[in-house]
Amino acid sequence: MAGERVLILGGTGEARRLSEVLVAAGYHTISSLAGVTQAPRLPPGEVRLGGFGGPKGIGAYLKREGIVALLDVAHPFAVRISRHAARAACDTGVPIARLQRPAWSPVGGETWIDVASVAQAAEVLPAGARAMVTVGRKEIEPFILRRDIKGILRMIEPPELAVPEGWHLVLERPPFTVETESQTIQKYRISHLVSKNSGGPETEAKLIAARQLKIPIIVVARPAKPRVPQFSSHDEILQWLRATLSP
Repeated sequence: MAGERVLILGGTGEARRLSEVLVAAGYHTISSLAGVTQAPRLPPGEVRLGGFGGPKGIGAYLKREGIVALLDVAHPFAVRISRHAARAACDTGVPIARLQRPAWSPVGGETWIDVASVAQAAEVLPAGARAMVTVGRKEIEPFILRRDIKGILRMIEPPELAVPEGWHLVLERPPFTVETESQTIQKYRISHLVSKNSGGPETEAKLIAARQLKIPIIVVARPAKPRVPQFSSHDEILQWLRATLSP
């Protein structure tokens, strides 16, 4: 039914594009953004900023706003909001589904090192490494505490921690191209790439560039999220939504 109210969690590119698809299909989308990024790219439809106050807060919002479906499109590493959303959906009976981009995997021709955490990623870097670290502004501490490695710390917004001598802070927003990523790796004489396994095409160029330049890739594995219906495309979510909400 046109105008049904759907809550989308996440400030990701997938969330923005999903809102476009659902608005075009006649749904009233409400995109919830955490509000931690300055000047975020806003999706079409209604937008709310800030947290909910845990599962109970989400549940209260679902009831108050007449939400008929909850779509978790949070970043693959945003575990807390996904847990809270799943709990709220269970408590209120509101249908929930997750849109999650496929994870990256080795394709051959690269040195691919899987690790379980950001801390482990910092540990496996050899002494003297010049790392291109792309794990976000909140998790750079394990790298800058090591005095025997250097490189660049790339993120969208500045970190709270001071960046020590030997490290270069690069503030850039995706998407990137293979050409520009190759230029960055060569400009800073990077020996290792460190990335979370975020998946998706917007930041995949760095992996391709590292593969071409024979740079080892250290990849932080995704954390587990609650089990809910999960899809990898906007069309699949739209089909699920129509089937779930149909009389």
